[in-house]
Amino acid sequence: MTNRRCRSSIIAVALAACLAVCGATTARAATPGEPFELPVILSLTGTAAFVGKEETNSLNIIAQTVNAHGGVRGRTLRFKIEDDQSSPQVGVQLVNALVAAHAPVILGPTFTAVCAAAAPIVKDNGPVMYCYTPGIHPAPGSYVFSAMISSHDAALAMARYIRERGWKHVAFIASTDASGQDFERGFDAALSLPENRALTVLTREHFSTSDLSVTAQVARMKGTNPDAVVTWTTGTGFGTVLHAIHDVGLDVPVLGSNGNMIPSQLAQYHDFMPKTLLFPGVRGLDRNGTAAGPVRDKQRVYFDAMAKQHGDISFSSQADWDSTLVVIDALQKLGLNANAMQIRDWIRGQHGWVGMEGVYDFSDAEQRGINYLSCVIDQFNAGTGLFTAVSAPGGAPKK
Repeated sequence: MTNRRCRSSIIAVALAACLAVCGATTARAATPGEPFELPVILSLTGTAAFVGKEETNSLNIIAQTVNAHGGVRGRTLRFKIEDDQSSPQVGVQLVNALVAAHAPVILGPTFTAVCAAAAPIVKDNGPVMYCYTPGIHPAPGSYVFSAMISSHDAALAMARYIRERGWKHVAFIASTDASGQDFERGFDAALSLPENRALTVLTREHFSTSDLSVTAQVARMKGTNPDAVVTWTTGTGFGTVLHAIHDVGLDVPVLGSNGNMIPSQLAQYHDFMPKTLLFPGVRGLDRNGTAAGPVRDKQRVYFDAMAKQHGDISFSSQADWDSTLVVIDALQKLGLNANAMQIRDWIRGQHGWVGMEGVYDFSDAEQRGINYLSCVIDQFNAGTGLFTAVSAPGGAPKK
């Protein structure tokens, strides 16, 4: 009898605890006037902090814009942002915590390495994880989505631009991290296409993002007399490469990673900026780069909001724009209690969703909705701090 009463007490305590948690969760979801929170994982500190800062500013502007138009199903939108410290280990811990809390959707992370580490946790059973990096390649039908054009699509557009500009010989240098390795695979795939057979990589160089100098590698590159330099790394490593290119006197066009398309970051390189600095950008980076129509209308919302808040027109501030808004649209349509499967299937079912980067069709193989035709080669103007499209969508140089 004593054992039975003991077991009953244990069960009662456990049930009460469960009801308290479940009841709190249900009440929280049902409270009409309470803000609706979406969980976000960003790199607010560490090597990718400069990207996370831009994304945070963009999310704040998105929240203000959405709330000015009634919020999400009448609820004030709020982003609950956690810092992964640019660390895959920390990112995995944060994702596991959100899985345990039964979050139906996670926005972010920022960094390729963090997304790559966290994706296996959610890909089969959820929650939906909409990575803000283009450097991962989700499997169709999984719960992982990737923002913007893929790094491999960027490589396709870059190769076309280089080829049609008549630059036949390039020097290549990339960081050895996940982002650099991923782009190199994509660039090699682009070069293997028949139309690019005339392009030759004269030399390949690599470096660690923690290296303080790459002068030796760039000196070897200069010795091959390239027509252009292709480099792929994000953050401080990009500055290190540009500094070395300047120091050794390698005076050729430089094509860099789109993760560096942040005017405030590029301003730090003013003293050693190459004469021609190009990036595989997206359609929304040049205010005048898109013809009138629905996509241009979406871009106007972004540009007007950024101007009002004095925000940077940057690749990073756009990386979380369309991806966040498509998730918000899913919740507007499905309701705030939608589960991961419903959200994933709703996004996958969008075959004409209009964003600032183009018209999205999520039946694509990598669950990002857009491809290389949303990639334009942009040139950075150090004087104005703006990006100007020098190619048509897909990389063909403008006449």
